[in-house]
Order: sequence, then C-alpha cells, then structure tokens
Amino acid sequence: MTLNTETDHYFMQVALELAQQAQEYGEVPVGAVVVRHGVIVGRGYNRPISTADPTAHAEIIAMRDAGGHIANYRLLGCTLYVTLEPCVMCIGAIFHSRIQRLVYAAADPKTGACGSVIDLPAETRLNHHLLVDAGIMAPDAGALLKQFFAQRRNATERSKHES
Repeated sequence: MTLNTETDHYFMQVALELAQQAQEYGEVPVGAVVVRHGVIVGRGYNRPISTADPTAHAEIIAMRDAGGHIANYRLLGCTLYVTLEPCVMCIGAIFHSRIQRLVYAAADPKTGACGSVIDLPAETRLNHHLLVDAGIMAPDAGALLKQFFAQRRNATERSKHES
C-alpha cells in the first residue's frame, strides 16, 4: 500500500466532485482525475448516456484529457484517481496508457476488474503492471452511488404507479 493520505484524499475529493457533476447530468456518478508530478493533468466524469458513447467512462475521459494536456498517449509517471473500481474496458485502457498507479474508492461487485469480479492488475502474464490502492474515501463514493441508484429506483416506481 502506497497511500499518501493527505495527497490521496485531496485528489479523490476532486474526483468525487466530478462524480457529483455526472450525477447532475443524470449519469452514474463516477469521477476521475489523472495526476502527474502533483498536478491534475486530466479530468473526467461518466458521460456515456449524454454522449451516446459506451466508452465515455470517467477514466477514459480523464485519460484522453491528460493525453491531450501532455501531448502523449503514454501517461508515464501518472496516477489515476477514480471513485469506482474500473471495469475491464477501463483497466485495459489504463494498461495501454501506462498509468503508473491507480487509486480507486468504492469496489464494484458487478463489473470491477481490479479484484471484485476479476483482478487484471494482478495478472502477471500481461505486459504492464501498476500499483493499485483501493478503498480511499470508499464510504463517500459508495454513498453517492447508493443515493443515485435509490433515486433512480424511486423515479421508476413513481412512473409505474402513474401509468
């Protein structure tokens, strides 16, 4: 475990603020930031619904932003902070970008690819390896997700009763 509590909390808080932006747009509240040398070089939040793009996950958007910012598709020496455990698609992109470290908040028991469903970062046969730290500010991220899905379920129930 390589957590620097103060620094990691700061950057995860920024990711949580981005997750709240996603929620404001009706997206699943997931936010991400890419940090290089202590500076945020990429930001993203979930946008697959609003963009009609299944790849528009927070991590992908943050890495695209970072690549544009540093003018390189290799994000060497960077840390990605994300509020939810990455899925298979996102961890694949993380590998290809050569992110050095991944820090995520809440585990994803349905699609998590960093230990919850499958643990791709632990796969020694893959050509890239990164440090993974999990659970920082997990209660905050988990509460945001639970609130979002509870509101969505309530809206669905209301619409059923109104029909």
